[in-house]
Amino acid sequence: MDTTRRNEKSDAPFYAASTSQAEKDRVTIAGGPAMATIEDDDERLLARIGYKQELKREFNKWSTVSYAISLLGVLGSQPATYGVPISLGGPATAVWAWFIGSVMAMVIASCVAELVSAYPTAGGMYFVTKQVVPPEHVAIWAWIIGWCNFLGQATGVASLAYTIGQMILAGASLNSGYSDGSYGYSPTAAQTVLVALLTLVVFGAICSLTTKALHRVVLWFAPINILATIGICIALLILTPDKRSARFVFTDIEDHSGWGSKGFSFLLGFLNVAWVMTDYDGTTHMSEETHDAAVRGPLAIRLAVLVSGVLGWLLNITFTFCLTPDYMNDIVASPTGLPIAQIFLNAGGRAGGTAMLFFVILVQFFTGATALLANARMTYAFARDEALPFSSFWSKINATTGTPVNAVWLVVVFCGCLNLIGIGSTETITAIFNLCAPCLDLSYVAVLFAHQVYAHRVQFIEGPYTLGKWSKPLNILAISWVVFISVVLFFPTTRPVTATNMNYAIAVAGFVGIFSLGWWWAGARKKYTGPRTQDIMSMVDTFEREDYA
Repeated sequence: MDTTRRNEKSDAPFYAASTSQAEKDRVTIAGGPAMATIEDDDERLLARIGYKQELKREFNKWSTVSYAISLLGVLGSQPATYGVPISLGGPATAVWAWFIGSVMAMVIASCVAELVSAYPTAGGMYFVTKQVVPPEHVAIWAWIIGWCNFLGQATGVASLAYTIGQMILAGASLNSGYSDGSYGYSPTAAQTVLVALLTLVVFGAICSLTTKALHRVVLWFAPINILATIGICIALLILTPDKRSARFVFTDIEDHSGWGSKGFSFLLGFLNVAWVMTDYDGTTHMSEETHDAAVRGPLAIRLAVLVSGVLGWLLNITFTFCLTPDYMNDIVASPTGLPIAQIFLNAGGRAGGTAMLFFVILVQFFTGATALLANARMTYAFARDEALPFSSFWSKINATTGTPVNAVWLVVVFCGCLNLIGIGSTETITAIFNLCAPCLDLSYVAVLFAHQVYAHRVQFIEGPYTLGKWSKPLNILAISWVVFISVVLFFPTTRPVTATNMNYAIAVAGFVGIFSLGWWWAGARKKYTGPRTQDIMSMVDTFEREDYA
C-alpha cells in the first residue's frame, strides 16, 4: 500500500490511504467543555487543515462514486437541454459538442481533483483558495470565489427543480389526448413553478436525513442512472421506425441560430454539455462525511466525468438517430413542450414514451437531491467562516441528525425564491439558470489561475492525487477553455436579437458581481477574513503515538 505520511511537526497535510483500529491515534484536544478525540487519519487531516470534525463519516467508496455520477445525472439533465444544440447548430452539433465538451470537462475535473485532494473539506474549491493565495489577498479571493460557487450551485438546483416540473407536466400533456395540432392539457408557467417548489421541499426532506441514511439512499442512484440510460438507448433504437443516416447524425451541422456562421452556431451548442458536465467539486463538499476523502473524492470526480461523458455521448447519438427529417417542426417545436418527450412518444407511443420519461424524471430527481446536498454543505462551510448573515445559525449542526439541517432549508428557500421569478418572466428565469455553468466553472478556474499566478509565493503541498508534470499545461488549458466558452455562452442564442430571445445571463451576472463587491466594500471586508481555520494540532496532547516521518 502506497501511503504518504508527513512529520507531525510539519505544516503539510497528513495523508494515508487507510488506517487500522490498532493504528488509531489517541489524541485529546483541549479547549472545550468536553474532550474530543482524533480517531483516524481523515479526522487528523481535517484537524491539520484547521477544522474540528463535526459531521459523521458514513460515505464509503461506492456511495461516493454513486454520488458523483448522480450529481452530473446525464439521463436527467441531458434530455432537458437536448433541444438546444439541434435547434442552433443541427444534429451533428449535439453529437460533437458533447464529445469535445466532455473531453474538456475531464481536463477541468482533473485539475480540480488535484487541488481538493490536498484539502478535502466541505468548502471544496472555495477553501482551497486559502492555500494558493498569499495571506493578504485571501479574503477578497475567497469572498468572490465562495459566492460564485454558492450562486452557481443554487441556480443549478433551482433549474433542476424547474426542469423536473416541466418534465412532469410534459408527461401529463403527453397523456391528455391530442387533437387539432395540440394536446388537451398545456401547462402554465405558474403550474410549472408550483411543481418545482414542491420538488424542492422533497429535496430538502431527503437532504435533512442523517449521513448514514443518505449513504444508503445515494448508493442506488448511479446504478439506476446507468441501467436506465442503456435501456432507453436500446429501446429507442429498436422502437423508432424511421431512423436517420449516420451521415445525418455525424456530419450535418447547420446555422439555425441566425448568426450567419455554422461555426458559431456549433459553439452555441455547447450550452447542453456545459449545463450538464459541471459542479465537479460538488463531490468534495461531502468530504467531511467521506472515509479516505483525499483519495476517494478525486477518484469519484474523474470517474463520474468519464462515465457521464460516455453515457451522454451515447444518448446524444441515439436521440439524433431518432430525429425526424423535419425535426425543427416535429421535435424542437413539439406541442409537448419538451423535444425529448416527442422522441419518446414517436418510439414507444403513449405508454412507452411515458415509461421512458418516468426514468428521465427519476434520474433528474436524483441529480437535484444530490446537487442540493452539495449546495447545503457549501452553505454550511461558507457560514462556518462567517460569510453569511446569521452565520452561526446556518452552520449549526442538528443534534438529532448530526447534519447542517438549517443550511439545507436555507438553500430550499433561496432556490424557491429564484423559481418564483418564473411566474412573471420566463426570460429572466432562463437567464438566472444560465448562470449555473459559468459561475461554477469560473469559480474553479479562478482558483486554478491563482494557483499558477502565486505559485512562486505560496507553496502548495500536493495530496495523494497529482497531475505531476502535466499539472501546469492542463491548468492553463482548463482556464483558457472556460474563459472562451463562457464568453460564447453569454451571447444571445439567436438573431435577430429581441427582448424575448435576448440572453440576459450577462446582465444578471453583472448585477450579482456588483452586488457582491458592493457588499464587500460596504462592510464585509471588515469582518470576513476568509476560511476561518484554527491551529487545532497545536492544542493536542498526544499519548502513545507514532511520530511519522
